[in-house]
Amino acid sequence: MKTYQQVVLLAFLAGGSACSQIETPEKPSTPRPELFVPEISSALQVRDFPQPSRNPLSKEGVFLGKKLFFDPNLSANGKVSCATCHQPNLAFTDGVALSTKGVSGNKLHRHSPPLFNLAWSTTGLFWDGGAIDLESLNFGPITHPDEMAADLKEIVAYLIQDKEYPLLFERAFPESPIQSATISRALAQYTRTLISQTSKYDSWKKGELTFNSQELAGYQVYQNNCTSCHKEGLFTDLKYHNNGLDETYPDPPALEGLFLGRFRISFDSLDLGAYKTPSLRNITLTAPYMHDGRFETLNEVLDHYQFGVKINHSLAPQLKGGLALSQKDRLVLLEFLKTLQDDSFIDTNSKH
Repeated sequence: MKTYQQVVLLAFLAGGSACSQIETPEKPSTPRPELFVPEISSALQVRDFPQPSRNPLSKEGVFLGKKLFFDPNLSANGKVSCATCHQPNLAFTDGVALSTKGVSGNKLHRHSPPLFNLAWSTTGLFWDGGAIDLESLNFGPITHPDEMAADLKEIVAYLIQDKEYPLLFERAFPESPIQSATISRALAQYTRTLISQTSKYDSWKKGELTFNSQELAGYQVYQNNCTSCHKEGLFTDLKYHNNGLDETYPDPPALEGLFLGRFRISFDSLDLGAYKTPSLRNITLTAPYMHDGRFETLNEVLDHYQFGVKINHSLAPQLKGGLALSQKDRLVLLEFLKTLQDDSFIDTNSKH
């Protein structure tokens, strides 16, 4: 016969054994980001959609990047977002030659470039190619004292304390914490999806509509005069050229070679005064023109290439002597350039 103490002990041991078999419920795992690759129009004349393996596009990453792009709280004063100088309705430019919209209010030294079709800018970004990819580019404007002037540690703290961002980061980057790297990766994913490929030109190229006589004539003028630098499809060769804007190039020590063009990066004398060829797509929306916004209109740009090219040792060979354009050539060329305005791209990205 078992004693009372033995019965109690056996009951305790049995209960303990049962409890030991109960597993602690695991926290539900975050779903993996939904990866995708954008559809690319044949009119772009590119083979594929380049993106780094370390930062593939996901719907969650792009959504997060877009929210960050339009968030002024990333700046030091809470008033300047990426979109302040890259406005969707202007093909992600800001409509001024040299912006004073940054935190400091000081005038910048370069014109805000448009942001589209950047996935193919594998030869460098910024006007002089100073950033090798979108992931590294973002830190420049975010931290520059005359732009967003942000402290990366303060940005991370803000995002961690926010009501929405922690979950959005967890969904986009489930294996990484909120940090400067994931902030930039999200922004890069969003800007990489800004693809302009639905202009009238694109529809014409795919045989979906026809050009009128002026547009066709303008296309011929473009082919005869512009394709060496503005290669059809992306309408840029993604290279750097000195296009005869200046004869000399000042080099104030405080600006670290900012007026030297690509030479600042390559130290190749043939890159002195050379800047990256901008795309002709949406050019009707991205005035003023050139790296410093010195020309207010497209007619001024054509005046430069026809009459104002300055000869220097690093001048692009194809520009020696300038362009020979009749008044009719100029008029029809401008008509063709209008076909590169992508209203669908603008309308879609202006909604946020």
